This record gives sequence, structure tokens and C-alpha cells, in this order.
Amino acid sequence: MSAFIHHIATITPAYTYSQSYTRDRLKEWTQNTKTKRLIQAIYNRSGIETRHSVTGDFVAGTEASLYRSDVDGKLIPPGTAERNRVYAHAAKELSVEVTRRALSHAVGFEAKDITHIIYTSCTGFANPGPDYHVIRELGLRENVQRYTLGFMGCYAAFPALRMAAQFCEADSEAVVLVICLELCTLHMQINDEPDSILANSLFADGAAAAIVSARSPSGKKPAYQMNGFESALVPSSESEMAWEIGNEGFNIVLSSYVPDIIGGNIKQLLRGILTRRGSSLEAIDEWAVHPGGRSILDKVEESLHLDPDALEASRTILRDYGNMSSATILFVLKEMMDSADTEHAQVCAMAFGPGLTVETALLERVGCSAPASRSAVEHTHS
Repeated sequence: MSAFIHHIATITPAYTYSQSYTRDRLKEWTQNTKTKRLIQAIYNRSGIETRHSVTGDFVAGTEASLYRSDVDGKLIPPGTAERNRVYAHAAKELSVEVTRRALSHAVGFEAKDITHIIYTSCTGFANPGPDYHVIRELGLRENVQRYTLGFMGCYAAFPALRMAAQFCEADSEAVVLVICLELCTLHMQINDEPDSILANSLFADGAAAAIVSARSPSGKKPAYQMNGFESALVPSSESEMAWEIGNEGFNIVLSSYVPDIIGGNIKQLLRGILTRRGSSLEAIDEWAVHPGGRSILDKVEESLHLDPDALEASRTILRDYGNMSSATILFVLKEMMDSADTEHAQVCAMAFGPGLTVETALLERVGCSAPASRSAVEHTHS
């Protein structure tokens, strides 16, 4: 018995920033001339045009609530507790709204059908968490089973989907709601460290919700049949990407060598994974790659010898939204689902995170033969 991703909904917070505007604001907050030049260079080659945030503090002239400046214009770093209070409030609102959208557009599913919720986030903590408020505000059954996958990073959507598939394969009546929500901009840190500058240039806020069950797809919209998942660890790379809790937000280690490490290992890793799953690189029709950054996408495309447009969906999401950690791959899969122009496709999806960890999924897109209508896409800001 197979499990299917029947529908994916996405949402971003209300505040939208162009990459050039954010670049210039951060340059104003630093006093070091060398750092200003580094910010300029990193932001200009990011492949990102816009990103979204739960805070309007980056708008010049507004009264800041979190990222305040002193009389000299220097940023006063907010503490971790202060940042997390913003997370708890915003995560509740965004989770409820993205679930409402998922249920309103998923063919044949209602709130009362949900049997499990898997909530994934690495950018904040609250208990009772957003999953609790989803049940209360949207009228789900109070005996819904709830699970939280926390602090895993950009690849966490895959363990969440794998768990959802296992629930559905064990119980044909299970309907699982997967929510991936990340508010990365709450952990922005202004300093002269290249890791921080690189992270500030990439990460953004967003949330996605997926409806998973073993029901046969309606045929009215494309769906993804989940045919297998696999994890892998890249050798000798533990120190290149990490995520820890600090006194002034969460601290990230994000080496500029990460794209080269991924590029040097991804083909060998994937060949082994696909062979064990009875597939091959040549059998893949479409690629859903987590856009951790432009250089990562370039290295994956080069290493796998992909066509120039093979990662178009990933590059589109990176350009329009930046890196939203665990939610990003669901944005990519939704983009591919909404723009599908064939009835079937073998899809390989992957994401990368601390460790370096590589998570992969083999999917088959199934469903209606007519292209999905772009006018039916429900993504809007909150």
C-alpha cells in the first residue's frame, strides 16, 4: 500500500524585502569596511531577489520591536528568549492559516479527517505548540496524534514525510497533516563572521503544509506517490554545517565549502541510493533539490550533468523566497506540481542539512493529464 502527497499549501509572512534593500540595511549596521565589501559581494551573487520575514524591523524609519538600534545606529542584539516569543506568536498564526489553505484546496479532505499532525521546525520552541492551536482553531478531532520533529534543519521535511508515509502504510484510514514552518530571520546576527554574513544573505521565513494519505488520488489534481526514502552522511563534513542555541539567537555554522562538498559527493551517494531502490540517475524525469543557495544548485547540476532547466523550480523558489530551511523543499514540490504538463514523472527529491546530512525521496507524480491551472495556486502572504 502506497502513501500519497495529495496537496501542498504554502504561506509567507506579510513583510517582503528585496535582496538589494536587505544588503544595504545590513551594510548600515556594520562599522567594518571589509565586512561591508563582503556583504556586497555575497548578496550580489546569492541568486535571491526577494525574501519574507515576520518582522518589519528592517524597514527604515519604523519603530523596531526586536532589532533595535542605539543612538549611533548600531544594532542592539535581541536575546534568544525575546526572539522566541516572536516565534511562538507568529508560528501559531501561520500554522493555522497554512493548514486552513491546505484543507480548503485538498480534494476530498476535511478537518475531521486528520488523524495525525507532524510539525517540523528548527527556529523556535513553544508548548503547547502550533499543532495544538491548529486543532483548537480549525475544529480537528481532539484525539489527533501529534508529533514534533525539532531542530533537524533544512532536510527535516523528509523525515516528516517518511513518518507520515509509515503511518498511512500501517493504517489505511490515516490522514496525516505535515507542517514545516521556519522563521529564520528571527536569528539574524550582525557581526564580521563570514558564516553569519552568508546565513543572513540566504535564510528567510515561510511555512508549508502537506496532506498525506493512502487514499487513491482524486485524478482532479496531480499528486505524489511516495516510493521510498533514504538518508546518507557525507564523510568528513560534520564541522562544515551546524546549528546550536546561543544567547543571542541560534548560531549557525555554514562554511563556504559546503557547495563543493556536496558537489564532490552527490553523484556517488545518489547512485548508491537509487540502485538500492531499483532505480538509476537516468530513470529520473524531474529533480526537486533543496535550494540551499545558488552555488549548491550549480554544483548539483554540474555533478549530475543535468540539463540547464532541470532545476528551474528550485531556482525559482530560491529567487522569490530564499532558503526557508525545512519548508523550502515543499515549496519546490508545490511549484513542480502546479506547473506539471505531463501525466506521470519519476521525481528525485533531496535536501541537505547539518552533518552534512543528505535526505532523499523517490516520488512518482501521478494524477490528471491536463496541466494544472496556475490560477488555482493558493499561495499568498498572511
